[in-house]
Amino acid sequence: MAGVALRGLAILVPAFLLGAAQPPSFEARVLAVHNAERARFGAPPMVWDPVLAQGAAQWAGTLAQTGAFEHSDRRTRPGIGENLAAGDRGAFPLEGLLAIWTSERPLFVPGVFPNVSRDGNWFSVSHYTQMIWPATTRIGCAMAASPREDLLVCRYSPRGNTDGRPVGIPAERG
Repeated sequence: MAGVALRGLAILVPAFLLGAAQPPSFEARVLAVHNAERARFGAPPMVWDPVLAQGAAQWAGTLAQTGAFEHSDRRTRPGIGENLAAGDRGAFPLEGLLAIWTSERPLFVPGVFPNVSRDGNWFSVSHYTQMIWPATTRIGCAMAASPREDLLVCRYSPRGNTDGRPVGIPAERG
């Protein structure tokens, strides 16, 4: 943030509004949240995949048009994982929708999937575990809006949440 004085009134303005830099792109914002969570557990950073993003955009558009909120058919995306989030239209920035998934972290326990949740239900942390899945290397996401909701779809390759595989365990321990 930079300070701007307006007749004696100090106002904090994001630097990009002053021309110092461009705001971070959608892709950069998605990667920043995911890779920060991955770094907590020593998982390598993911990279953006435009093909995954295109598939995510198509599915987000379908959800917005139909009013449905469900995962796409796995047969249409073999080997690709998918996270969905939705919130009231205009109420949440991108980071707010991503926070739906990161909010599962307190229930997460590093271990061998599916035994990775404090409450014994792997589904309670399934979005989070996909975010931090160590073998996942690529991500592509997109948003769409229905009249009532903003929808976020992220796709991951290779997919995570595979039974018998460790998640959240640093390589030297697992």
